[in-house]
Amino acid sequence: METKHIRISDYNYPLPDERIAKFPLAQRDHSKLLVYEHGRVGEDVFLNLPQHLPQGALMVFNNTKVIQARLHFHKQTGALIEVFLLEPARPADYELMFQTRGRCSWLCMVGNLKKWKEGTLSRQLTIGDVTLTMTATRRQMVGTSHWVDFEWDNPSVSFAEILESVGELPIPPYLNRATQESDKTTYQTVYSKIKGSVAAPTAGLHFTPQVLQALDERGIDREEVTLHVGAGTFKPVKSEEIADHEMHTEYICVHRQTLEKLLRHQCRAIAVGTTSVRTLESLYYMGLKVLRNPAVSEQELHVSQWEPYLSEELRVESEELRVESEELRVKSEEFATATPSATPSAEEAIRALLNWLDSNGLSALHSSTQIIIAPGYEYKIVRMLVTNFHQPQSTLLLLVSAFVKGDWRTIYDYALSHDFRFLSYGDSSLLIP
Repeated sequence: METKHIRISDYNYPLPDERIAKFPLAQRDHSKLLVYEHGRVGEDVFLNLPQHLPQGALMVFNNTKVIQARLHFHKQTGALIEVFLLEPARPADYELMFQTRGRCSWLCMVGNLKKWKEGTLSRQLTIGDVTLTMTATRRQMVGTSHWVDFEWDNPSVSFAEILESVGELPIPPYLNRATQESDKTTYQTVYSKIKGSVAAPTAGLHFTPQVLQALDERGIDREEVTLHVGAGTFKPVKSEEIADHEMHTEYICVHRQTLEKLLRHQCRAIAVGTTSVRTLESLYYMGLKVLRNPAVSEQELHVSQWEPYLSEELRVESEELRVESEELRVKSEEFATATPSATPSAEEAIRALLNWLDSNGLSALHSSTQIIIAPGYEYKIVRMLVTNFHQPQSTLLLLVSAFVKGDWRTIYDYALSHDFRFLSYGDSSLLIP
Protein backbone atom coordinates (compact mmCIF):
# COMPACT_ATOMS: atom_id res chain seq x y z
CA MET A 1 0.00 0.00 0.00
CA GLU A 2 1.23 3.51 -0.80
CA THR A 3 2.38 5.28 2.37
CA LYS A 4 -0.10 8.14 2.04
CA HIS A 5 -3.03 5.71 2.14
CA ILE A 6 -2.06 4.11 5.44
CA ARG A 7 -5.08 4.01 7.75
CA ILE A 8 -4.20 5.23 11.21
CA SER A 9 -6.81 2.88 12.73
CA ASP A 10 -4.43 0.02 11.83
CA TYR A 11 -2.01 1.43 14.41
CA ASN A 12 -4.26 1.27 17.44
CA TYR A 13 -3.79 -0.77 20.59
CA PRO A 14 -5.44 -0.78 24.05
CA LEU A 15 -3.60 1.49 26.51
CA PRO A 16 -5.25 1.53 29.96
CA ASP A 17 -4.67 4.72 31.93
CA GLU A 18 -2.90 2.80 34.68
CA ARG A 19 -0.14 1.80 32.21
CA ILE A 20 0.75 5.46 31.56
CA ALA A 21 3.60 6.48 33.87
CA LYS A 22 2.47 9.63 35.69
CA PHE A 23 5.87 10.13 37.34
CA PRO A 24 9.38 8.87 36.55
CA LEU A 25 11.24 6.32 38.62
CA ALA A 26 13.39 7.71 41.43
CA GLN A 27 16.49 6.48 39.56
CA ARG A 28 16.27 7.21 35.83
CA ASP A 29 18.48 4.36 34.67
CA HIS A 30 16.56 1.70 36.65
CA SER A 31 13.71 1.72 34.14
CA LYS A 32 13.02 -1.45 32.18
CA LEU A 33 14.59 -1.89 28.76
CA LEU A 34 12.85 -3.95 26.09
CA VAL A 35 15.39 -5.33 23.61
CA TYR A 36 14.07 -6.13 20.12
CA GLU A 37 16.77 -7.70 17.96
CA HIS A 38 16.03 -9.17 14.52
CA GLY A 39 12.49 -10.14 15.53
CA ARG A 40 13.37 -11.55 18.97
CA VAL A 41 12.18 -9.77 22.12
CA GLY A 42 13.71 -9.80 25.59
CA GLU A 43 14.20 -7.38 28.46
CA ASP A 44 16.84 -5.92 30.73
CA VAL A 45 17.43 -2.82 32.87
CA PHE A 46 18.32 0.46 31.13
CA LEU A 47 21.53 0.67 33.15
CA ASN A 48 22.82 -2.24 31.01
CA LEU A 49 22.06 -0.55 27.66
CA PRO A 50 25.75 -0.14 26.67
CA GLN A 51 26.25 -3.91 26.81
CA HIS A 52 23.70 -4.35 23.99
CA LEU A 53 25.47 -1.94 21.63
CA PRO A 54 28.35 -2.69 19.24
CA GLN A 55 31.70 -1.30 20.32
CA GLY A 56 32.86 1.67 18.28
CA ALA A 57 29.36 2.63 17.10
CA LEU A 58 28.12 6.23 16.88
CA MET A 59 25.24 7.29 19.15
CA VAL A 60 23.38 10.53 18.48
CA PHE A 61 21.50 12.50 21.16
CA ASN A 62 19.15 15.50 20.95
CA ASN A 63 20.49 18.16 23.34
CA THR A 64 17.44 20.44 23.26
CA LYS A 65 16.21 21.88 26.56
CA VAL A 66 12.54 22.27 27.49
CA ILE A 67 11.51 25.85 28.18
CA GLN A 68 8.89 26.93 30.72
CA ALA A 69 6.53 27.74 27.88
CA ARG A 70 3.22 28.30 29.69
CA LEU A 71 2.49 31.90 30.71
CA HIS A 72 -0.63 32.86 32.68
CA PHE A 73 -2.49 36.17 32.68
CA HIS A 74 -5.66 37.25 34.50
CA LYS A 75 -8.15 39.59 32.87
CA GLN A 76 -9.75 42.29 35.02
CA THR A 77 -12.85 40.07 35.09
CA GLY A 78 -10.74 37.40 36.80
CA ALA A 79 -10.71 35.06 33.78
CA LEU A 80 -7.47 33.06 33.52
CA ILE A 81 -5.82 33.10 30.08
CA GLU A 82 -2.99 30.68 29.31
CA VAL A 83 -0.54 31.58 26.55
CA PHE A 84 1.49 28.57 25.38
CA LEU A 85 4.64 29.53 23.46
CA LEU A 86 5.07 27.40 20.34
CA GLU A 87 7.83 28.99 18.28
CA PRO A 88 9.56 32.38 18.10
CA ALA A 89 8.18 34.83 15.55
CA ARG A 90 10.18 38.03 16.04
CA PRO A 91 13.08 37.47 16.33
CA ALA A 92 12.62 34.04 14.73
CA ASP A 93 15.99 32.75 15.92
CA TYR A 94 15.77 30.83 19.23
CA GLU A 95 19.11 32.02 20.60
CA LEU A 96 18.35 35.66 19.84
CA MET A 97 14.83 35.30 21.25
CA PHE A 98 15.96 34.32 24.72
CA GLN A 99 18.39 37.24 24.82
CA THR A 100 15.67 39.73 23.81
CA ARG A 101 14.98 42.64 26.15
CA GLY A 102 11.86 44.79 26.21
CA ARG A 103 9.76 43.11 23.52
CA CYS A 104 9.37 40.00 21.40
CA SER A 105 6.70 38.03 19.51
CA TRP A 106 5.78 34.33 19.53
CA LEU A 107 3.36 32.03 17.74
CA CYS A 108 1.20 30.61 20.50
CA MET A 109 -1.73 28.47 21.51
CA VAL A 110 -4.22 30.29 23.73
CA GLY A 111 -6.19 28.62 26.49
CA ASN A 112 -9.64 30.08 27.33
CA LEU A 113 -9.53 31.99 24.04
CA LYS A 114 -13.23 32.87 24.15
CA LYS A 115 -12.47 35.13 27.13
CA TRP A 116 -9.74 37.01 25.25
CA LYS A 117 -11.45 38.35 22.16
CA GLU A 118 -9.61 41.67 22.17
CA GLY A 119 -7.48 43.99 24.29
CA THR A 120 -4.12 43.66 26.01
CA LEU A 121 -3.42 41.44 28.98
CA SER A 122 -0.94 42.51 31.65
CA ARG A 123 0.64 41.18 34.83
CA GLN A 124 3.19 42.42 37.32
CA LEU A 125 6.32 40.32 37.80
CA THR A 126 9.07 40.34 40.39
CA ILE A 127 12.35 38.87 39.17
CA GLY A 128 15.03 38.99 41.83
CA ASP A 129 14.86 42.54 43.15
CA VAL A 130 13.32 43.91 39.93
CA THR A 131 9.58 44.58 39.52
CA LEU A 132 8.16 45.04 36.04
CA THR A 133 4.90 44.96 34.09
CA MET A 134 4.53 42.55 31.19
CA THR A 135 1.79 42.81 28.53
CA ALA A 136 0.51 40.39 25.89
CA THR A 137 -1.35 41.54 22.78
CA ARG A 138 -2.93 39.05 20.39
CA ARG A 139 -2.50 39.83 16.69
CA GLN A 140 -3.30 37.83 13.56
CA MET A 141 -3.63 34.08 13.11
CA VAL A 142 -0.69 32.31 11.46
CA GLY A 143 -1.97 28.92 10.37
CA THR A 144 -3.57 27.48 13.51
CA SER A 145 -1.39 29.59 15.86
CA HIS A 146 -1.90 33.06 17.32
CA TRP A 147 0.74 35.77 16.88
CA VAL A 148 1.24 37.33 20.32
CA ASP A 149 3.36 40.43 21.04
CA PHE A 150 4.97 40.60 24.50
CA GLU A 151 6.35 43.80 26.01
CA TRP A 152 7.87 44.54 29.42
CA ASP A 153 8.94 47.86 30.88
CA ASN A 154 12.39 46.97 32.19
CA PRO A 155 14.99 46.34 29.47
CA SER A 156 17.51 45.05 32.02
CA VAL A 157 15.55 41.77 32.09
CA SER A 158 15.79 39.22 29.26
CA PHE A 159 12.92 37.06 28.02
CA ALA A 160 14.82 33.98 29.22
CA GLU A 161 14.82 35.41 32.76
CA ILE A 162 11.07 36.06 32.55
CA LEU A 163 10.34 32.46 31.50
CA GLU A 164 12.68 31.08 34.16
CA SER A 165 10.89 33.13 36.81
CA VAL A 166 7.18 32.91 35.93
CA GLY A 167 6.84 30.35 33.11
CA GLU A 168 5.46 26.88 33.78
CA LEU A 169 7.01 23.71 32.38
CA PRO A 170 4.60 22.13 29.85
CA ILE A 171 4.39 18.46 30.84
CA PRO A 172 2.42 16.23 28.42
CA PRO A 173 -1.38 16.64 28.55
CA TYR A 174 -1.96 12.88 28.86
CA LEU A 175 -0.39 12.90 32.34
CA ASN A 176 -3.60 14.60 33.53
CA ARG A 177 -1.91 16.40 36.39
CA ALA A 178 -0.44 19.77 37.25
CA THR A 179 3.26 20.47 36.76
CA GLN A 180 5.24 19.90 39.95
CA GLU A 181 8.54 21.42 41.03
CA SER A 182 10.24 18.03 40.54
CA ASP A 183 9.30 18.06 36.83
CA LYS A 184 11.74 20.93 36.27
CA THR A 185 14.50 18.37 36.81
CA THR A 186 12.97 15.05 35.81
CA TYR A 187 11.47 16.35 32.53
CA GLN A 188 14.92 17.39 31.25
CA THR A 189 17.66 15.10 29.97
CA VAL A 190 20.92 15.25 31.93
CA TYR A 191 22.64 16.49 28.74
CA SER A 192 20.08 19.18 27.78
CA LYS A 193 21.77 22.43 26.71
CA ILE A 194 19.98 24.42 24.01
CA LYS A 195 16.68 26.07 25.06
CA GLY A 196 13.75 25.81 22.68
CA SER A 197 11.55 22.72 23.15
CA VAL A 198 8.03 22.65 24.56
CA ALA A 199 8.26 18.88 25.06
CA ALA A 200 11.17 16.72 26.16
CA PRO A 201 12.98 14.25 23.87
CA THR A 202 11.83 11.59 26.30
CA ALA A 203 13.99 8.66 25.15
CA GLY A 204 16.88 10.57 26.67
CA LEU A 205 15.29 10.84 30.12
CA HIS A 206 16.69 7.41 31.09
CA PHE A 207 20.33 8.39 30.65
CA THR A 208 22.48 9.21 33.69
CA PRO A 209 26.13 10.24 33.97
CA GLN A 210 26.82 6.61 34.93
CA VAL A 211 25.28 5.27 31.67
CA LEU A 212 27.08 7.90 29.59
CA GLN A 213 30.37 6.92 31.21
CA ALA A 214 29.68 3.26 30.46
CA LEU A 215 29.07 4.17 26.81
CA ASP A 216 32.43 5.93 26.70
CA GLU A 217 34.18 2.96 28.30
CA ARG A 218 32.66 0.68 25.66
CA GLY A 219 34.08 2.91 22.93
CA ILE A 220 30.70 4.26 21.80
CA ASP A 221 31.21 7.58 20.01
CA ARG A 222 28.70 10.22 21.18
CA GLU A 223 27.44 13.19 19.17
CA GLU A 224 24.66 15.73 19.72
CA VAL A 225 22.19 17.39 17.39
CA THR A 226 19.49 19.90 18.27
CA LEU A 227 15.85 19.53 17.27
CA HIS A 228 13.42 21.76 19.17
CA VAL A 229 10.37 19.61 19.90
CA GLY A 230 7.07 21.38 19.16
CA ALA A 231 3.65 20.89 20.72
CA GLY A 232 2.68 19.17 17.49
CA THR A 233 4.42 16.06 18.82
CA PHE A 234 1.23 15.49 20.85
CA LYS A 235 -1.06 16.30 17.94
CA PRO A 236 -3.33 13.29 17.35
CA VAL A 237 -3.89 11.96 13.84
CA LYS A 238 -7.59 12.70 13.29
CA SER A 239 -7.78 11.82 9.60
CA GLU A 240 -8.57 8.29 8.44
CA GLU A 241 -5.55 8.22 6.13
CA ILE A 242 -2.25 9.86 7.01
CA ALA A 243 -2.29 11.70 3.66
CA ASP A 244 -4.65 14.20 5.33
CA HIS A 245 -2.53 14.70 8.47
CA GLU A 246 -0.29 17.78 8.48
CA MET A 247 3.03 17.32 10.26
CA HIS A 248 4.37 20.13 12.43
CA THR A 249 7.59 21.93 11.52
CA GLU A 250 10.55 21.54 13.87
CA TYR A 251 13.84 23.46 13.87
CA ILE A 252 17.20 21.74 13.82
CA CYS A 253 20.85 22.62 14.23
CA VAL A 254 23.67 20.26 13.25
CA HIS A 255 27.34 21.22 13.61
CA ARG A 256 30.05 20.53 11.10
CA GLN A 257 31.86 18.10 13.45
CA THR A 258 28.69 15.97 13.64
CA LEU A 259 28.59 15.63 9.86
CA GLU A 260 32.30 14.76 9.84
CA LYS A 261 31.76 12.13 12.52
CA LEU A 262 28.85 10.63 10.58
CA LEU A 263 31.16 10.20 7.59
CA ARG A 264 33.80 8.53 9.78
CA HIS A 265 31.12 6.03 10.81
CA GLN A 266 29.97 5.36 7.21
CA CYS A 267 26.81 7.39 7.97
CA ARG A 268 25.46 4.70 10.32
CA ALA A 269 24.14 5.80 13.70
CA ILE A 270 22.25 4.71 16.80
CA ALA A 271 19.54 7.33 17.39
CA VAL A 272 18.38 8.25 20.88
CA GLY A 273 14.72 9.09 20.37
CA THR A 274 12.47 9.84 17.44
CA THR A 275 13.63 13.48 17.38
CA SER A 276 17.20 12.35 16.66
CA VAL A 277 15.79 10.03 13.99
CA ARG A 278 13.94 12.88 12.26
CA THR A 279 17.04 15.07 12.38
CA LEU A 280 19.43 12.44 11.01
CA GLU A 281 17.10 11.23 8.28
CA SER A 282 16.29 14.82 7.25
CA LEU A 283 20.01 15.45 6.72
CA TYR A 284 19.98 12.94 3.86
CA TYR A 285 17.26 14.84 2.00
CA MET A 286 18.96 18.17 2.67
CA GLY A 287 22.09 16.68 1.11
CA LEU A 288 20.06 15.64 -1.95
CA LYS A 289 18.94 19.25 -2.38
CA VAL A 290 22.56 20.40 -2.35
CA LEU A 291 23.53 17.73 -4.87
CA ARG A 292 20.80 19.00 -7.20
CA ASN A 293 21.57 22.68 -6.58
CA PRO A 294 24.81 23.64 -4.76
CA ALA A 295 23.56 27.25 -4.52
CA VAL A 296 20.49 26.27 -2.47
CA SER A 297 19.74 28.61 0.46
CA GLU A 298 19.49 27.55 4.10
CA GLN A 299 15.72 28.11 4.09
CA GLU A 300 15.35 25.99 0.95
CA LEU A 301 16.95 23.07 2.78
CA HIS A 302 13.68 22.62 4.71
CA VAL A 303 12.44 19.04 4.33
CA SER A 304 8.72 18.92 3.56
CA GLN A 305 6.40 16.22 4.84
CA TRP A 306 6.28 13.99 1.77
CA GLU A 307 9.67 14.78 0.29
CA PRO A 308 11.24 11.36 1.00
CA TYR A 309 8.43 9.66 -0.88
CA LEU A 310 8.68 12.08 -3.82
CA SER A 311 12.42 11.34 -3.92
CA GLU A 312 11.63 7.64 -4.19
CA GLU A 313 9.21 8.32 -7.06
CA LEU A 314 11.87 10.40 -8.80
CA ARG A 315 14.37 7.56 -8.28
CA VAL A 316 12.02 5.11 -10.00
CA GLU A 317 11.42 7.56 -12.85
CA SER A 318 15.17 8.15 -13.15
CA GLU A 319 15.79 4.40 -13.30
CA GLU A 320 13.14 4.03 -16.01
CA LEU A 321 14.77 6.83 -18.00
CA ARG A 322 18.16 5.15 -17.59
CA VAL A 323 16.77 1.91 -18.99
CA GLU A 324 15.19 3.79 -21.90
CA SER A 325 18.50 5.51 -22.53
CA GLU A 326 20.28 2.18 -22.71
CA GLU A 327 17.65 0.87 -25.10
CA LEU A 328 18.25 3.91 -27.28
CA ARG A 329 22.00 3.22 -27.01
CA VAL A 330 22.78 6.65 -25.62
CA LYS A 331 26.08 5.52 -24.19
CA SER A 332 28.47 8.37 -24.84
CA GLU A 333 31.11 9.13 -22.19
CA GLU A 334 29.74 12.67 -21.79
CA PHE A 335 26.25 11.37 -21.00
CA ALA A 336 27.54 8.85 -18.48
CA THR A 337 29.58 11.54 -16.73
CA ALA A 338 26.71 14.03 -16.64
CA THR A 339 24.12 11.60 -15.29
CA PRO A 340 24.10 11.59 -11.45
CA SER A 341 23.56 8.42 -9.47
CA ALA A 342 19.85 7.59 -9.34
CA THR A 343 20.10 7.00 -5.58
CA PRO A 344 22.91 8.98 -3.97
CA SER A 345 24.31 7.27 -0.90
CA ALA A 346 24.10 8.73 2.59
CA GLU A 347 27.84 9.44 2.40
CA GLU A 348 27.36 11.44 -0.82
CA ALA A 349 24.54 13.43 0.75
CA ILE A 350 26.42 14.23 3.97
CA ARG A 351 29.59 15.12 2.08
CA ALA A 352 27.54 17.50 -0.07
CA LEU A 353 26.23 19.20 3.08
CA LEU A 354 29.80 19.61 4.38
CA ASN A 355 30.88 21.19 1.09
CA TRP A 356 27.81 23.45 1.23
CA LEU A 357 28.76 24.61 4.76
CA ASP A 358 32.28 25.37 3.55
CA SER A 359 31.13 27.30 0.48
CA ASN A 360 28.82 29.40 2.67
CA GLY A 361 31.37 29.96 5.43
CA LEU A 362 29.19 28.23 8.06
CA SER A 363 30.18 26.02 10.99
CA ALA A 364 26.66 24.71 11.60
CA LEU A 365 23.53 23.94 9.62
CA HIS A 366 20.34 25.67 10.81
CA SER A 367 17.18 24.54 9.06
CA SER A 368 13.83 22.86 9.67
CA THR A 369 12.00 19.64 8.93
CA GLN A 370 8.43 18.49 8.55
CA ILE A 371 9.36 14.90 7.68
CA ILE A 372 6.86 12.12 8.33
CA ILE A 373 8.38 8.66 8.67
CA ALA A 374 5.86 5.88 8.11
CA PRO A 375 5.82 2.32 6.70
CA GLY A 376 7.21 2.49 3.18
CA TYR A 377 10.03 4.80 4.28
CA GLU A 378 13.60 3.56 3.71
CA TYR A 379 15.98 4.52 6.52
CA LYS A 380 19.22 6.05 5.25
CA ILE A 381 21.32 6.65 8.39
CA VAL A 382 19.68 5.25 11.56
CA ARG A 383 20.53 1.59 12.21
CA MET A 384 19.43 1.22 15.86
CA LEU A 385 16.90 3.16 17.89
CA VAL A 386 16.44 3.83 21.61
CA THR A 387 12.87 4.99 22.21
CA ASN A 388 9.96 4.95 24.68
CA PHE A 389 6.51 3.44 24.07
CA HIS A 390 4.26 5.79 22.13
CA GLN A 391 0.58 6.65 22.02
CA PRO A 392 -1.82 4.58 19.90
CA GLN A 393 -2.56 6.03 16.44
CA SER A 394 0.37 8.46 16.62
CA THR A 395 2.93 9.47 14.00
CA LEU A 396 5.63 8.24 16.41
CA LEU A 397 4.17 4.75 16.30
CA LEU A 398 4.23 4.94 12.48
CA LEU A 399 7.93 5.83 12.67
CA VAL A 400 8.63 2.80 14.87
CA SER A 401 6.64 0.53 12.56
CA ALA A 402 8.66 1.74 9.57
CA PHE A 403 11.87 1.02 11.50
CA VAL A 404 10.97 -2.58 12.43
CA LYS A 405 9.42 -3.37 9.03
CA GLY A 406 5.86 -3.48 10.37
CA ASP A 407 6.61 -5.71 13.38
CA TRP A 408 5.54 -3.13 15.98
CA ARG A 409 2.78 -5.32 17.47
CA THR A 410 5.33 -7.92 18.58
CA ILE A 411 7.07 -5.20 20.59
CA TYR A 412 3.94 -3.59 22.04
CA ASP A 413 2.23 -6.89 22.87
CA TYR A 414 5.31 -7.91 24.85
CA ALA A 415 5.47 -4.55 26.65
CA LEU A 416 1.77 -4.67 27.56
CA SER A 417 1.98 -8.24 28.85
CA HIS A 418 5.21 -7.70 30.82
CA ASP A 419 4.28 -4.66 32.91
CA PHE A 420 6.22 -2.03 30.98
CA ARG A 421 5.32 1.60 31.74
CA PHE A 422 4.25 3.73 28.76
CA LEU A 423 4.76 7.23 27.31
CA SER A 424 7.03 10.09 28.42
CA TYR A 425 7.91 8.97 31.93
CA GLY A 426 7.65 5.28 31.04
CA ASP A 427 10.16 2.55 30.22
CA SER A 428 12.49 2.29 27.22
CA SER A 429 13.27 0.02 24.30
CA LEU A 430 16.26 -0.72 22.09
CA LEU A 431 15.20 -1.61 18.55
CA ILE A 432 17.60 -3.46 16.24
CA PRO A 433 15.73 -4.47 13.04
